[in-house]
Amino acid sequence: MLSHESTLRKLVKVRDAIVSTTEFATLPRRQQESLTMPEIIKSLRKLGGRALTKKVREDILVRDNVIPEEFITHKVVSQQSGKSYYPFAYIFNFSVANLDFAGFLTRPRRGEVELTKLGRDYDLNQLDVQRDIYRKADPQWKERRTQKLAKRQLTESTETDENMVEDDPADDWRSTLQTALMAISPAKFELFARRLVQAMGVDLDEKIGVKLSGDGGLDGFGYLTTDDFRTARVAIQAKRWSSMVPSPEIDKFRGAMDKYNAEFGIFVTTSDFSRDAIRAARTGTRVITLINGERLIDLVAKYELYVKPVVTYELEDFFKEVD
Repeated sequence: MLSHESTLRKLVKVRDAIVSTTEFATLPRRQQESLTMPEIIKSLRKLGGRALTKKVREDILVRDNVIPEEFITHKVVSQQSGKSYYPFAYIFNFSVANLDFAGFLTRPRRGEVELTKLGRDYDLNQLDVQRDIYRKADPQWKERRTQKLAKRQLTESTETDENMVEDDPADDWRSTLQTALMAISPAKFELFARRLVQAMGVDLDEKIGVKLSGDGGLDGFGYLTTDDFRTARVAIQAKRWSSMVPSPEIDKFRGAMDKYNAEFGIFVTTSDFSRDAIRAARTGTRVITLINGERLIDLVAKYELYVKPVVTYELEDFFKEVD
């Protein structure tokens, strides 16, 4: 077994190097968490000290850091449940829990995190994850596991640890919708994207971007009028992809925008955007709005686009206790 000092030296070496997806994926989960936790703190500091957890994950994806973007966006299918999930999401959730246990952050509400004074002020160059985080977090994980076992809520499966992480059953519909979006045809997805931006306030042009070809690479075009009665031309691009959208696609879209003098661009995809693609969308005089798979699902819920809200209730521990 490696000594504590050897482990620290190895972590520092990995942290300071450009790590490939394979290298990061083969690290023990505890080392993956040790590299992820400082990045969570950095993102929260950048985002003002308090943010939704999905915003923190998005910021880690965008920023240059030791966690490869391909690992963050990699999706696998569970052999037990058959559902797809992101391995990085579990690393991230465990890292958040460790930081919470160690007093670096709090969770004021579900899906949101906030830095404590310790998290705001601590010099990350002096951070020793074993001393400063795990020494405080490990006893609380042990206590939690003991409580879970006492209630007989743990199952003998490889996903036991995953189930201990914050997971809202009400979010099952998100993976169902993601699967449904990937199953529709590209033409139908383009139609869906136009319906979405229309719900967002864009008055669609009846000709540009409607045809399957001959529109210079656009999947939609419209006009957005603001409160001060200024109207802007908006170009739309839709990609029903499972792989990340690379930066050349952003460049091609910007070229199509030029053809119709569009002031704004909206790029919609079922997957995600690479770090270079995000940078490309933010450069130049016209910033392109990027809507990835997660944000797309949020917007579907917000505008109730081909979905119906269902109200349900989750029983608290009072009803589960054995008298």
